[in-house]
Amino acid sequence: MKYQEEPLVSHKSALITTPANVLREEVCLPAALIKKTALENNIQWMQRYADVRGVSLAPHGKTTMAPWIFQQQQRAGAWAIGVGTAWQASVAMQSGISRVLMVNQLLGKANMTLISQLKARYPAVDFLCCVDSAANARTLSAFFVAQHQTLDVLIELGVPGGRCGCRSAGDALELAETLAALPGLRLRGLELYEGVVHGEQAQPKVEALLRDAAALACRLAPYADGEFLLTGAGSVWYDVVCNVWLEAEKPANCRIAIRPGCYITHDGGIYQDAQDALMARDNVACDLGGSLTSAMELAALVQSVPEAGRAIANFGKRDSAFDAGLPQPIAHYRRGVALPHPALTMETTGMMDQHAMLTLKPGAEVQVGDILLFCTSHPCLTFDKWKTLLLVDDEYNVLEELDTAF
Repeated sequence: MKYQEEPLVSHKSALITTPANVLREEVCLPAALIKKTALENNIQWMQRYADVRGVSLAPHGKTTMAPWIFQQQQRAGAWAIGVGTAWQASVAMQSGISRVLMVNQLLGKANMTLISQLKARYPAVDFLCCVDSAANARTLSAFFVAQHQTLDVLIELGVPGGRCGCRSAGDALELAETLAALPGLRLRGLELYEGVVHGEQAQPKVEALLRDAAALACRLAPYADGEFLLTGAGSVWYDVVCNVWLEAEKPANCRIAIRPGCYITHDGGIYQDAQDALMARDNVACDLGGSLTSAMELAALVQSVPEAGRAIANFGKRDSAFDAGLPQPIAHYRRGVALPHPALTMETTGMMDQHAMLTLKPGAEVQVGDILLFCTSHPCLTFDKWKTLLLVDDEYNVLEELDTAF
């Protein structure tokens, strides 16, 4: 076997010096950056929002899959961390998270075994997952009874044409009766994700779904054990979820938990648009002071200026989300000196795996080796392209290397 030497670097945005500054070219670029000041603002703002509304915050950790960020959210007051898979649950538990909501179905012997092992290793952690069928409920019951364990579950409510979840109140009630008769399972509440509702008239449809869910919760409560958890809300409709559920009749011992995820770094695209709309309709958010702000940036180099009106930056689809708008340049540096705002001089108009194509406007002065900072849209799909992201201060000094666990 050929001897393999220890690698010089462990991730693609490696620091070449310590301490390191991005603008002094002491970091391998491209690099995904998180601005510490903006990150702290977002964590604190959303926690304040939940506290003022009198609901619990269970941010969806699948956005970042960054244990360090999970810990900051819990330290700031998050009631739980939401995940989507057994693997993600294991990352959260091993990070020291005290309550984990797996807002998805638990299926397959290997995944059930992993959760069983986690429950044995971390008995103090409160773990809940979703169920939407009697078939899955029976499988879970048989497995966890054999392990001498009890699995806490939430019934998932869905919508026709959506993803998982019972399609009617009748289906959910039948499932609750099945759960009540099965050993090894304990019903804890009702879960939904209103973000599957789309279209120009989405808000009235979302509100109707939420009202139906609150009414269903009242009918399910007798089958539940202890406090009844009613949980929903992504990063778009969390104010509407609070408005409807706080006003609706619900079980007396009901806890409402909202689960936004993308707020953590926000963005300059679809979630900025969503937050602008929320601020326009929600006085509570306006009265908090401040708002969410984009905390994630992509740093890249101009690697070619092959023709007039065109430049190429050294990042692409392997490095950044592109499903909800292309990353756009927000800052331009040459040898550490800021140049005019690039919105006046250039625009990203195309991307390939490792290349971003920039169209230059008249008068633009772009040179090979310049550093550009980009704002992205839809943070989930940027996070999952990086093994390590860099936490930086406002001068782009690297403060921490934040590992992810996708």
